[in-house]
Amino acid sequence: MKKLSWFTMAALLVTVAIIFTACGSRPNASDSTKAAPTVSPAATPTATSAAAAKNLLETIKANGKIRVGTEGTYAPFTFHDKDGKLTGFDVEIAQEISKRLGVQPEFIETKWDGMFAGLDAKRFDVVVNEVSIKEDRKVKYDFSDPYIVSKAVLIVNEDNQDIKKLADLKGKKAGQSLTSNLTEIAKSNGATIVQTDGFNQAIDLLLSKRIDATVNDGLSFLDFKKQKPDAKIKIVDEVKDATPSAVLINKNNKELVDAINKALTDMKTDGTYLKISQKYFGADVSK
Repeated sequence: MKKLSWFTMAALLVTVAIIFTACGSRPNASDSTKAAPTVSPAATPTATSAAAAKNLLETIKANGKIRVGTEGTYAPFTFHDKDGKLTGFDVEIAQEISKRLGVQPEFIETKWDGMFAGLDAKRFDVVVNEVSIKEDRKVKYDFSDPYIVSKAVLIVNEDNQDIKKLADLKGKKAGQSLTSNLTEIAKSNGATIVQTDGFNQAIDLLLSKRIDATVNDGLSFLDFKKQKPDAKIKIVDEVKDATPSAVLINKNNKELVDAINKALTDMKTDGTYLKISQKYFGADVSK
């Protein structure tokens, strides 16, 4: 019995020694944390600062494409030809800008009244759709240098003898895109606004006499009459000053604005702009 107790005590002492040895070799909790920190790669200062440093121009170049908001229903600026291909003056300007930035254009077609909301939501990087430069728009957006100027005109049905000048719009129905600067001209002359999706719909309503007039783009009217010379519409008045239009861009993208401006300047210098302008209008529409 004593012999058994002695063996039992010896085994107990060996076990205790092993436990103390193991405890002495284990690092404490603080050392373990230092030896194997757990940090998400996305949360590292280097990754965070790199993401913040990438501006829109760099992102566009990294992606190899620039997303361009445009209507696709606004001839001769942006429309589909008889084969269904998107084309037009603004489309070719956007294509040329993209080429000079070293990227491909991705056109995203949107109704005019959704154009600004689409840019706000960053569905596209720029809008190229004869967007007029207005002071209230400059508060929220940046513009490139102007690349086209045009006059607003008052268009009526050929049978209309009541409207001869803008002031005659008082109490009359004018078909307009709600967010267009042309709508402001109609409103300021007392017109009742009938919402349209763009130039083509306004002309359709005018031809069917569901509206009395539309204040619209003079260059669009000339192109329409060139395509449909027998259409029974006419210009009866125009605004005095021409309106410049430019590429529309979200604020705080100076690098992209500068790059687009350089592309536009180079296009005018090497004759590319004039070639596109002559193709659609037979004249230089930049001045």
